[in-house]
Amino acid sequence: MHIHTASISIRRLAAAFVLSIAPALALAAGPDVKGGKDSPLVTRFPGSQLVGYSHRDWDQTQFPLGPETDSDSRLKKAVTVEGAITRLYYLGPVGRTSLEVYRNYQQAFAKAGLKVKWSCELNCGTVMFRWHFGAVADAVTWSPEYLRSTKGDHRWSMDDLIALDEARGFYGTLAQGGREIHVWVYTSIAGYEEVNASGTVIEIAEPKAMESGQVTVDANAMGKGLVADGHVALYGIYFDTGKATLKAESDAQLGEMAKLLAAQPKLNVYVVGHTDTQGAYDANVLLSKQRAESVRDALVARFKVAGTRVMPQGVGPLAPVASNADEAGRAKNRRVELVVR
Repeated sequence: MHIHTASISIRRLAAAFVLSIAPALALAAGPDVKGGKDSPLVTRFPGSQLVGYSHRDWDQTQFPLGPETDSDSRLKKAVTVEGAITRLYYLGPVGRTSLEVYRNYQQAFAKAGLKVKWSCELNCGTVMFRWHFGAVADAVTWSPEYLRSTKGDHRWSMDDLIALDEARGFYGTLAQGGREIHVWVYTSIAGYEEVNASGTVIEIAEPKAMESGQVTVDANAMGKGLVADGHVALYGIYFDTGKATLKAESDAQLGEMAKLLAAQPKLNVYVVGHTDTQGAYDANVLLSKQRAESVRDALVARFKVAGTRVMPQGVGPLAPVASNADEAGRAKNRRVELVVR
C-alpha cells in the first residue's frame, strides 16, 4: 500500500506488506465489485478485496471533527466539502487484524504528509452511524458476494462490512498538485468476529468548482417570485473570481431577466449584488455594487432594456441566506437578486 504523490513514493512499504503475509493466508481475495477501482491516491492493503464503491464527479460530503452527534444523529463538528467524492470499501485478508490494517494506513498517509484534523480510537461508533448507514451506504454499489464465517456456514450481506467493534478512524488533508485533498479512513472488524478479517472504508474528496451555467430561473418563475416575495435570488449569474466581469454562461439568465421586463413594461427593479464574508467588508460592498452595475449594463447594452428600469445596488455580506461558516453556505450567499421597486 502506498500513497501516490508527486514527490513521495512508499513502494518499499508496500513491498514489506506483501512479504509479511503468511503463506497460509495467501492473497486469495475475491473479485472486486463491478465498476469499482482503486483511487490513484492510495493502494489497498495487500490481499484486500474492493467490495463497495461509489464515485460522483460533483457532490457534497462531510468529514468528522469530533464524535458528537445531535438528536437527529447529525455530526455536531464537521467539515463540508464539495467536489469529486470517492468511497471505497475493502474486505481485508483473513487473519489480518483490523488494528494492523488501520496502523498501516496511518503510517502510509503520515509518510505522504497527511495533516490529521481528527482521529478516534475505539470510540468511533456514533460517527459511523451518522456517516456510513443510510444515505451514504445506499449510494454504494456492493459486491453480490457474502461475508462468510471462518467457523461455520454463516454468511452475511456485504453491506454489513463496516462494524462498530475494533473501530478506529482518522480524517485529514493532503496537499497534492496545488490541491488540498480530504481523506477519511475507518477500519473495524469485518462485520462479525467469525469473519476473522477487517473492513475498511476510505472516502476521498477532491474540491473543485461545480460546472456552472446549467440552471436558470425563467421569466415566469421570476415574475411569480417577485409577486409572492418582492424579490427573487438568481444563481445563474456568474463572475470572474474577485471581479465584476460577467462570464458568458450568464447570458441565459440575463436573457430571462430581459424577457420578464419586456413582458411587464411597468415593472421596475433593483438589481442587488450580494457576497459572502470572505475578504474585507468595504471591498465586498464595493464588489457587490460593481457586479450589480455589470448586470444592469449588460441588460441595457445587449438586451435593450431601458436603463431607468434597472437600478443597481450592492449590500456585500449584509443579507446572508445561509451560514458563512462553510463553502456550501458561502456559495448560497454569493448571488444577485431582483427586487421590486
